[in-house]
Parts: sequence; C-alpha cells; structure tokens
Amino acid sequence: MKRSIAALALAGATVLGCTAVLAMPQASAAAQGCRVDYTVASQWQGGFQAGVKVTNLGDPVSGWSLRFTFPDAGQKVAQGWNATWSQSGTTATAANVDWNRTLGTGAAADLGFTGTTTGANPVPTSFSLNGVACTGSTEPTPTTTTTTTPSPGGTPLAANGQLHVCGVHLCNEANRAIQLRGMSTHGLQWFNSCYNDASLDALARDWRADLLRISMYVQEKGYETNPAWFTDRVNTLVGEAEERGMYAIIDFHTLTPGDPNYNLDRAKTFFAAVAARNAAKKNVIYEITNEPNGVSWGGIKSYAEQVIPVIRAADPDAVVIVGTRGWSSLGVSDGSNETEIVNNPVNATNIMYAFHFYAASHKDNYRATVSRAAATLPLFVTEFGTVTATGGGTLDQAGTAAWLDLLDQLRIGYANWTYSDADESSAALTPGTCAGSDYGSGRLTASGALVKSRISTADSF
Repeated sequence: MKRSIAALALAGATVLGCTAVLAMPQASAAAQGCRVDYTVASQWQGGFQAGVKVTNLGDPVSGWSLRFTFPDAGQKVAQGWNATWSQSGTTATAANVDWNRTLGTGAAADLGFTGTTTGANPVPTSFSLNGVACTGSTEPTPTTTTTTTPSPGGTPLAANGQLHVCGVHLCNEANRAIQLRGMSTHGLQWFNSCYNDASLDALARDWRADLLRISMYVQEKGYETNPAWFTDRVNTLVGEAEERGMYAIIDFHTLTPGDPNYNLDRAKTFFAAVAARNAAKKNVIYEITNEPNGVSWGGIKSYAEQVIPVIRAADPDAVVIVGTRGWSSLGVSDGSNETEIVNNPVNATNIMYAFHFYAASHKDNYRATVSRAAATLPLFVTEFGTVTATGGGTLDQAGTAAWLDLLDQLRIGYANWTYSDADESSAALTPGTCAGSDYGSGRLTASGALVKSRISTADSF
C-alpha cells in the first residue's frame, strides 16, 4: 500500500515531504528543497516494510540526516539499509553512509527498513532534513497503487511472479518482501526415485511448500560423471516445480573440493545450459556454489563474478545466490564474519548470499551473526538441518525453533535438508518411503514432522 504527504517548498529552507507520486515545487529559477517518497511496501501481523526515497531538489549536499516521527508509539525500526538507522522514542533517524554521503541536484538515495508495530501502522507525518522541518498534509490513501499485483492464484508462483532483490529482502512482482519456505532434495545420483509425481504433489499440496531446492552434486558421482543426464534432470525438476506453482533453486552442489574455482569451467557450461533452457520461467533461482570451504572470500567472489555473467547473458532477471566462506556460514566456521562480504561485496546486482546452519551444531554466535548481517546483506538459508552438521544425531527441537523463529522475524527464506528417505536423522521421510507411493504424514520422520509443521503454516503473502 502507498500513502503520501504533499511536499511544500519553503522560501530559504530545505523542505522534506512524503509522496507516492512525484511532487514538484513551485516553478522557479532556483527551486530549493527535496522530496521524499515514503512507501509502505508490505505489512504483516506485528510488522511492516517501508521504502524511503530522498530526492535532492536544491543545491548539492555532502552529509545528510533524515528524521521523522512515527504517529504510533508502537512503531519501531527493526532493521534498515542504505543508511545508518537509529530511533529514540518515536523519532527515527537515517544518516547517510559513506557511499551516498553526497547528493547532487536531482540525485536520490533509496533507503528502507523493516519495522515492528503493536497495532496501527500510520504513515509518519513529521519530517526534517539536516534539522530543517517541513510541513505537509496526509492525502487519502489511494485505492490503487502504481505497482502491478500478481494474480493471487492458489500457489506461491501465481501469487508472486518474478522475484527480485530489493534492499535486503527477496521481493515479488508487487515489490513486497516475501519469505519462501521449502525443502531441498538430496543428491540426485542417490535419491532420484524420491522426486516423482506423488512426492512432489505431497510437497506442494500437503506441505504447502513454496520452493524445491534441486541439489545437484558436481563431484561424488554427480554432474562430472554425466553432464547431459544431470542437466536434463535438473531442467525436468524445474518444470515439475513450475507446474505445481513452486519456485526452484538450482543448486550447483559443490562440497569436495571446497574451492568453487576447481569447477569454474563446469559451472560455466552447466549454468549456460540451464539458464538458456529456463530463461522464460519465473520460478528459477540460481545457487552457484553450495558450501565453499578451504577457500578465501576473495576466491569465492572471483568465481561468482565469472559465473554470474554467464547466467545473465541468457536470464538477466533471475535472482542468483552466492555461497559464503566456511561452508556457507558467512565465514563464522572459519573464524571470520560477514564484514568481509560487506566490505568487499560481489560486483553484481539482484544477488543474495547463502547461509547454512544445523541446529544442534550452530548456536547463539551463529544466530547473532545472521541477525547482524541481515541488516546489510540479502540472505537466503538455502540449506539447514534440525540435527548436527553431520546430518545425524538427535533432533534439536528447541534449537530448530529458535532458528526458524529468527528467520521468520527477519523474513529470510529457507530450505530444509532433506526431502529424502536417507537413513539419517536429517531426512524428512522414513527409510523405504521412496520405493512406494505414500508420502503422507505417516511416512514422516521426527524431523520431517517438525519442519512440515512450520512450512505448512500460512504464508504472509
């Protein structure tokens, strides 16, 4: 929903207003002021996301601070991007960061934040830029918006259409932040029989999953042994997910060796093929390396900046997910953290960064890193387990709940490892399930039952 406050030009002062449609100052030779477009992009129970676009209509400025007041005391800034955000009482402040410190005449800075609310969510009515107050009146909320809302349909794909990255979130065609929740396959070379009409129907209709992560191992009897078969199988599963209204993550599952550059040529060949085949589809997300390990962030970044252009040449609009150091732990498992990515991001747009966790192994320090990183980096948990990092051990129900509660709060999408009948406690299906046609609740492991209970709850979209 969009709401607006008219911008007024005040003689001799910098003026800030809030509009959903362009607001022009009085025509004059030396118009002074600025314009702010404040957009409520999405709302959900207890929270909302807002976009704030600041356009400088006056002389160039170097260093700026935007302040506004929430009308409701229950409204709080939770996380923001493209500015340094803070809040005191009902007053929120967004100060420039280094790279957008200077705003020339006509230049704009796009900011945004997610917030929490205990009740109503009225639009701010008091703004100031660099301490100069502006006035305005709230216009009636429009009955239509300038964005196109996809048909709600009955599936995640029908409701959301082509996805893209906006700020630190994954957003749909209507520019609303969404959270995708689903399952990852196991290696196709071992558990191909688990992915048939009956199992995929159960995932889409009974689990009400939003996505299927297609895990294609490169080594370990995977892609390198038969590129044509594995490429064709991945493309088939993308189509099967599309038919059921689910998104598909194409996972180039590198694990051993851990340096993705070992498979650089294979990756270029594979992604050129699948991107060309699926370019017209709206349900495809590309995960270009699974769990880099024993390699620096610089090495991963170099790999990404060579593979992403191959995808973009055929499919310029799709979201790409880049694995991170230390088995996609944002570097934590290697004694590092997200700052190496923040300070040296991949030179590409419409990308996200992968994070993986296993609830019984990865605890508070990992959650703290995700909480901190999510304010700056677009994250997607492309793989997580309810047990230990080995894929075995006892189900950690409390740890899993703590993780999924955090991801729900931050609106970070996730895929569980694994939708298979592997003889390990991380598997969602009991051993022998894939030899039959029954994928109902009676065939779920303790892990499968727990994850299904979270995935099958209603989506915010």
